[in-house]
Formats: sequence, C-alpha cells, structure tokens
Amino acid sequence: MSAENSKYVKFGVVTGVILASLAYLAYTGVEQSKSYYVTIHELRGMGDRAYSKRLRVAGNVQPGSIKRMGTQVKFVLVEQGQNLPVVYNGTEAPPDTFKDDSQALADGSFGRDGVFHARALQAKCASKYAPQEPTGPARQPGNSMSANQGGQGRRAQ
Repeated sequence: MSAENSKYVKFGVVTGVILASLAYLAYTGVEQSKSYYVTIHELRGMGDRAYSKRLRVAGNVQPGSIKRMGTQVKFVLVEQGQNLPVVYNGTEAPPDTFKDDSQALADGSFGRDGVFHARALQAKCASKYAPQEPTGPARQPGNSMSANQGGQGRRAQ
C-alpha cells in the first residue's frame, strides 16, 4: 500500500469514527429527553415498564394535599377517581398557579414505592381563564346601558 493510499484510509477511518460518535450521542440524547404522557390509570397498568421510563402525568391537585418542605413539595394528583402521590424535587419553585384544584403536569419517574418523583412541574389554574359570569342588569341580553339606567344620563329634548 502506498503512502498516499494510507493517508486516505486513515482519513476515512477517523471520519467514520467521528460520524459514529456523533450518531451515538444524538441517539442517546433523544432517548434521555423522551418522555411518555400517561394517565394515572395507564401508569398503574404499566407494571415494571413504569419504573424504567421517563413519564409525564397530568391531573388535578387534590385540595389540602400540598405540603411544602423547603425545596420539596408533596401533593396528590387526582384523575377520574384515581389518586397518585407526587414528590417534586425540582431546582425551581413550583409555578404561582400551582394550588388546590389546579391542573398540574408532573414530569419525572414512577418509583417502586408508589410515588411519582417529579423533576419538573407545570400548572394551570382553569378558573383564571374561564369567562366571567354575567352580573347585574347591564349584562342581560338585549338591554343597552341607557335602558338599564332608567333614563338617567339622557338629554331632555
């Protein structure tokens, strides 16, 4: 084998190793960041597979279940009559909308102790975004503000 051919072979091998390394890193990065969304009912039915996967579980926060201890927060998610105890040990404080009866999404893993160990937490307060109920006579359909004021504020002609 000539010296010039040897250079091309070495270059090809090094390029192949670099490409294989990049492909491996990309694959493992995607696998580690992948999380599966499951309901509490599905989580209970997964068996041993539930303990080895990164999961996302949603539900409503059970009123009175939130217990804060420093950076740790314990609470219970409720969905369709099923309860799931959750322990959150994240680096950030839970969002301001995280309170009793709020909808919450926990991202983490299910432990063999029956507790979901969350590393990330999202919350949404549904009542904050619901339309306001009509109040007073001004909100009745078909009535204008001037009709509800009984003629007050109109100019005499």
